[in-house]
Amino acid sequence: MAKNLNRSLTEAAKKTIHARREKGERETPTSHGVLGNRIQAASELTRGERVKRVHYMVEPEHCKLWEQHNRRYDLLNEMRCADLIEGFKSMGKQEFPAIVRRVEGQGEVSYEVICGVRRRWTAIYLGWKLLVEVRDLDDEQAFRLADIENRDREDISDYERALDYKSALNLYYTNQKQMAERLEVTVDWLSRFLALADLPDEIVHAYRDVTEICVAHGRALAAGLKDAKTRRRLLAKAKDLHGQGLEGKAVIGQLKKAVTQATQKVPLASYQTAKGKPMLTIDRKGRDGLAIIVEPGSGASKAELKDALHEAIEAHYR
Repeated sequence: MAKNLNRSLTEAAKKTIHARREKGERETPTSHGVLGNRIQAASELTRGERVKRVHYMVEPEHCKLWEQHNRRYDLLNEMRCADLIEGFKSMGKQEFPAIVRRVEGQGEVSYEVICGVRRRWTAIYLGWKLLVEVRDLDDEQAFRLADIENRDREDISDYERALDYKSALNLYYTNQKQMAERLEVTVDWLSRFLALADLPDEIVHAYRDVTEICVAHGRALAAGLKDAKTRRRLLAKAKDLHGQGLEGKAVIGQLKKAVTQATQKVPLASYQTAKGKPMLTIDRKGRDGLAIIVEPGSGASKAELKDALHEAIEAHYR
């Protein structure tokens, strides 16, 4: 009976994986979920690969942060950790351990946190000991483990993740393709995050909080940053926004507007009637020519048009 159960669970797992691939979900992997974890556990038990994990209660101050962790620790506060604070208190304990590695020769520090930076912050805030699980991991394995845990979490921003990916690419992988294969994502998906990490400082500082910078913002500005003229206008606008404390949506709205204005063609000259209506537009045509457009519906008199045309020729005809 147990054998039939294991076979059924394995078949269910295969069908689930196949269905997700058919939907193209490989690009944005998600956590296993309750059923997935049970299937995985059953499969491990069947193969004799199930490993019993040992947990320890330690002083959080004895755990340093891994240098390559993917959070801005200075941005953590009571609000950003409110869900954990409430969870710790309501359960009366820390339900899920932080993943750590042992370190030696660093005084009272015995561990470094790979996954669980917010859990460490919360334990310190509450004055509790930290529940940890010790793993033997190299740096690349530690990076992938942290990425899997945080991939779908809303409390870590696209920009933080982008910086983490850029650092990991330089440290652990020879190219984007290799990195994408190891993370089980598409190269296109990964490249969008890497591009976000390369946003100019002028744009990053336009945001009141870097956690509000998302992949969609990077994609919206990508074309404008490639064109030299548009880039200058875009960066100038970004500098104007420094210190204004605008929310992310407002910032990207202003920056996109700057891109649009920079790409709009500005005529060589334009002339208006006495009432302020546009009547004549002059543009350059070829090396020496002029393109003259008499605007419809201006109500301009022939005398006004002749005067404007004479002025345009004198000013712009070579």
